Amino acid sequence: MKNFIQLIKREFRLFFNNKVLRILFIGAPILYGVLIGAVYQKGKITDLPIIVVDQDNSPMSTKFIDMLEENESVEVVKILPSMFGVKDKAIDLEATVIVDIPKSFAADIQQNRLPEISLFVDASNTLTSNTALMAVNTVAMTMKAGIQIESQMKKGVPQYIAAQNYEPFKTTIIKQSIRSGNYLYFMLPGVLLTVFQQVLLLGLALTFASEYENGTFTELVEKMPNALGMLAVKIIPYLLMSIGIILMYWGFSKYYNMIIGGALGAFALSTFVFILAVCGIGVLVSIILPDQLKATEVLMVVATPSFILSGFTWPLSQMPIWVQTIADLIPLTHYLKIFRLLYLNHSGISHIYQPLLNMGIIAVVCLTLSAIILYFKIRKTKKLIKK
Repeated sequence: MKNFIQLIKREFRLFFNNKVLRILFIGAPILYGVLIGAVYQKGKITDLPIIVVDQDNSPMSTKFIDMLEENESVEVVKILPSMFGVKDKAIDLEATVIVDIPKSFAADIQQNRLPEISLFVDASNTLTSNTALMAVNTVAMTMKAGIQIESQMKKGVPQYIAAQNYEPFKTTIIKQSIRSGNYLYFMLPGVLLTVFQQVLLLGLALTFASEYENGTFTELVEKMPNALGMLAVKIIPYLLMSIGIILMYWGFSKYYNMIIGGALGAFALSTFVFILAVCGIGVLVSIILPDQLKATEVLMVVATPSFILSGFTWPLSQMPIWVQTIADLIPLTHYLKIFRLLYLNHSGISHIYQPLLNMGIIAVVCLTLSAIILYFKIRKTKKLIKK
């Protein structure tokens, strides 16, 4: 029993003597508790951007817009006079719903012609689209009730009867990006691309850390004394192996009958830049931390919450600014946005420039820092070889 207690004490000493393990064991639950709590702190989605196309420009259409602005779930970010170019504008402003108020809306109501308000809903995210649609529908129904009761009461109809006998206008819902209405289309690509980032990071965590740990970095320097050349040697195998993962994912899409096509060139370029950005982060950590376990643990901390922070399921706009800043530093955030734009929203290539640029900046910064740090490590190793 005494020996057993001593072994238990020994394990505690080993734990507290391992600084990285101590930080992860105690710090990770605190970090994730704060981070995930901050992501979902609001508990409900508010101020979702919507666009109103007011082709009537009447006091009644203005009243409808005012009622929309008073609803906490949506925010009217743009009022346009026509439907021309509205889809591109909606993508730029990340608007979930486009509300089209037709010409002669007020006049048709007064003449009992039953005008039609059309709601174009971006269904690529079921959570946001349902929330925004419910909010706009609620406003429309409230306005309908007010108009019909007022109109009937002017004719002497009692209020309780007036509320049942007259519909002043119709509301038609047109769902777009409907393929993601199938939850498989929505979740599977997002999860698979998250796993793609995670396996790349975990593999790259070992690239330089294993050389330091196994004492083979000196041999590597003798064979490749150039920092850029050494980075290329470490990254190119992962670029080539990534092709295999992409082909495997394509196989999954065929197996599950997921029709994903179009914009292949743009997506291929985005995938290449994404891999470079992930490689930049991976090799940077691997160069800085000379221990395989430590490098792996640090990159696991980065990779684990990335899907939640990416904004793929819960909108980034609903998160605190500091969380959005962290999310912007993770390549997956921008890569999933590109996937959503190209394959769920069927957007033009011009809309992916910004997330593509963001991934490019991450790649350039991380690879440049990696090259600089590696240069000094190579120079130091060369001096030791000469001695």
